[in-house]
Amino acid sequence: MIVLLLAATSAIAKPLARHHAEQGDELILVGRNEAKLERLAADLTVRGAAQVQTEVADLADPEAIAMLMARCCPENRVPDLTYCFQGVLPDQTQCQNSPEAALDSIRVNALGLIALLTPLANRLEQAGRGTLVVISSVAGDRGRQSNYVYGSAKALLNTFLEGLRHRLAPKGVTVITVKPGFVDTPMTAEFNKGPLWAQPDTVAQGILSAVRRRRSEVYVPGYWWAIMALIKAIPQPLFNRLKL
Repeated sequence: MIVLLLAATSAIAKPLARHHAEQGDELILVGRNEAKLERLAADLTVRGAAQVQTEVADLADPEAIAMLMARCCPENRVPDLTYCFQGVLPDQTQCQNSPEAALDSIRVNALGLIALLTPLANRLEQAGRGTLVVISSVAGDRGRQSNYVYGSAKALLNTFLEGLRHRLAPKGVTVITVKPGFVDTPMTAEFNKGPLWAQPDTVAQGILSAVRRRRSEVYVPGYWWAIMALIKAIPQPLFNRLKL
């Protein structure tokens, strides 16, 4: 099986890459840091990957996407399984005070992803097969004062993926939206951690389960489904009084 990992050196991507290496799969790793990619590739080769290809690219750069697709997804060799981890957690206060910062967050967390996923989806549709797994966030389920700029980008991404899933399902392509809650990664290193925080390995196992079960949308860990169902059900007048 050919597995493509976009933003392959991210905290959640690494345990997934190790899993597929141990399964003897062929891996294509895409990321911005060449040194980190090479270290990861060496580790995966030792773990049993059939082949490891590395590609250095900035996934937020639309001009680089066409060349990246040509190298990673030639028409006669599309990946069987693709993971997309692109995303950056912005500073909400900075976004509130700077339209440029707010728009930049939406470009990175939604528009850049859409620019990447569109040509990739077209190639999978032409091949008539493949599974596309995209990491979103529970933040997109309801706008909250603590992270509504980031959340609005994820809400846009979620709706895009919902439509993409509807379009590609008859073509034999599976699209899975993954909504993690709080995850202990370098991106969240400065946050105080509580009982709701999960480790990347736990999230990776939830993603693998979703792939095996061909789920359309999954919360990881699973208890976030109940948490977000409760948050979405709170009437707006009461919601306005809460510090969330």
